[in-house]
Amino acid sequence: MSDDEVEKSELARGGAFYDRPRVFDRYRASHERVSDPTYGMELPAVLEKIGDAASLRVVDLGCGDATIALRLFAAGAQAYLGVDGSARMVETAQQTLAGSPGRVVAGDIEDFSVAPTSFDLVLSRLALHYVERVDAVFDACYSCLRPGGRIVFTVIHPVISSHDARASTDELRGNWVVDDYFDPGPRDQRWLGATVRWYHRTIEDYVHSLRTAGFQITVLRECPPKPQAIPDADELRRRRRIPLFLLLAGTRT
Repeated sequence: MSDDEVEKSELARGGAFYDRPRVFDRYRASHERVSDPTYGMELPAVLEKIGDAASLRVVDLGCGDATIALRLFAAGAQAYLGVDGSARMVETAQQTLAGSPGRVVAGDIEDFSVAPTSFDLVLSRLALHYVERVDAVFDACYSCLRPGGRIVFTVIHPVISSHDARASTDELRGNWVVDDYFDPGPRDQRWLGATVRWYHRTIEDYVHSLRTAGFQITVLRECPPKPQAIPDADELRRRRRIPLFLLLAGTRT
C-alpha cells in the first residue's frame, strides 16, 4: 500500500487531522508567518463582523489555539467556550486561556450540543468545511443562541475546496483549477503535507443550510485582502487574484 493509500485509509475526523505527525507543527509554523493570508484577509473580516464584543457569551467551534479569545476578553466579552476535535489544539488553547475566564473542551463539532439559549455568539473560523453533517451543526447553533443571537463563521472558499486535489500546498501557487463545482461532497486534498478530507459546498449550499436552520442571513463576504495587513505589493496583488475565504453571518430571529 502506498503512503497516500495509508493516509486515505486513516483519515481523521474533523479537527483530529491536526493530531497527525508533523501536521500540527506545520500548522503552527505557517501561522507564525507574516504572509499568512488568515491575518490579512480572514481575521479582519471576522473582527469587523463581530463588532462590539462587550458582555458577549461566545462559543467558538473549531477554536484551534483560541487566540481570538484574548481579543474578545480585551474587548469586554463575558464568557468564552472553545470546542475542538484536536487534542493538540485543545492543549494549546488551554495554555492560551490560562488566567482568563475562558475554557476549552475536546469534542467534534458534529456532536456539539449545549443548553438552549446559552450564548450570544457562535463563532467558527475555518472549521466547518471539515464537517460532513453541517445542517445538524447549524440546528445546534440555532438552539444554543438566545433570540437575537448571532452566528459568524468562515470556511475555505468553495472555489478552493473544489480545486484540483492533486495540487500541492508545498509550492507557491500561481494558478487554481476549479472542477466539479456544483457537486457537493467529500474532497480529499493535500494540506500541510498530508491528506485531509474537506466537504465541498457551494455558496448557495451554505446560505440554504443557514436559512433552513432558521437564521436570517445578515452578511456574506469573501474577505478581500487588506492593504494595511499585506504591505508587500506583490503578495497583495497575488492575494487579489482569487478568493480564499467565505464569511457568512446570521441572526436567530
